[in-house]
Amino acid sequence: MVYTRLMAVDRDHVLRSAAALLTRKSTATMDEVAKAAGISRATLHRQFAGRDALVRALEALGIAECEAALEAARPEEGPAADAVRRLVAEVEPHAPLLAFLYTENQLFEGEEQNEGWTRIDERIADLFRRGQASGEFRIDLTPAWLTEALYGLLASAAWAVAEGRVAPKDFTHMTVELLLGGARRRNDTSQR
Repeated sequence: MVYTRLMAVDRDHVLRSAAALLTRKSTATMDEVAKAAGISRATLHRQFAGRDALVRALEALGIAECEAALEAARPEEGPAADAVRRLVAEVEPHAPLLAFLYTENQLFEGEEQNEGWTRIDERIADLFRRGQASGEFRIDLTPAWLTEALYGLLASAAWAVAEGRVAPKDFTHMTVELLLGGARRRNDTSQR
């Protein structure tokens, strides 16, 4: 029992080390991932048969972190704009991993797509739908589009912070303000 628990801790350490490296260098080799985790390449391959298996494990980690962030953000509570702010703040620590996953096309193609992404998409789209119903958000932008825009902004902000072009303290504010500035319903009649 103790041995199994130690293996789980090692796997988590390897995944987090791989995530930290791949978010900075998406083209890192398995040798580089093993080195970053402080293990041999053979040990890495015993845990993950190859890069695809490692990316799939990182996907599961990313989905779990997104779902936990959604729970913590309480998207069903209060004004929708406040819920978006809470969501971005909760996702921020995980944004670099999500930015990496966002670029891994094989995760989003074909019938092998993880249903966790669908659950996350639906909850976020429901938040935007709720904001539209309350009159907070524009109705000419679909909830699906607003969800995709949020993902794109989270990934862009993570890359900008990683490259030093944006201060980490500005991540949430800049992401939320750009998204909501475009999503908010305007009181003028010129809106199409």
